[in-house]
Amino acid sequence: MNRNHAAAILISISAFSLSAGALMAQDSGAMKSMPGMHMDAGAAPAGSADAKLGDLDISGGYVRAMLPGQPVGGGYITIHNTGKTDDKLTSVTSTAAGKVELHEMKMEGEIMKMREIKAGIPIPAGATVTLAPNTMHMMFKQVKTPFKKGGTVPVMLMFEKAGMVDINLPVVSAKGN
Repeated sequence: MNRNHAAAILISISAFSLSAGALMAQDSGAMKSMPGMHMDAGAAPAGSADAKLGDLDISGGYVRAMLPGQPVGGGYITIHNTGKTDDKLTSVTSTAAGKVELHEMKMEGEIMKMREIKAGIPIPAGATVTLAPNTMHMMFKQVKTPFKKGGTVPVMLMFEKAGMVDINLPVVSAKGN
């Protein structure tokens, strides 16, 4: 990976994962929080997408606008399982991106680590699981056209038991509002 590509990825992650003014540095493949860094999961913006699929209530869905040159986009959603049976979000696809991965960001000491969640995200019975900035999220790769504020991004959420649901996620500002 060349330096320009690495820098573009770092800018992209910063743009959809951190609030304005946050700083990130790369150290041995991991991201380190800098002094004074503010990391804000934030609430779903007004006009976010909602859906119902069996016992699953899906709400607060949105994606952030992409900055020029940003190669990836971030998407967020809340899933509440009102049923008595556990389920799992197994995958997400979108015609707006060549690939959508489920990711997790975690602070380990002062190091921010991000990894793909290949096994899917469990949605326990009676629980609410939120995909939000700086935690679990959808990462849109190979984006065909950068997400622009005011647009929508079609996604298909696939669940192990409930099946699949199509939803259009509104595009909010790169800051998440």
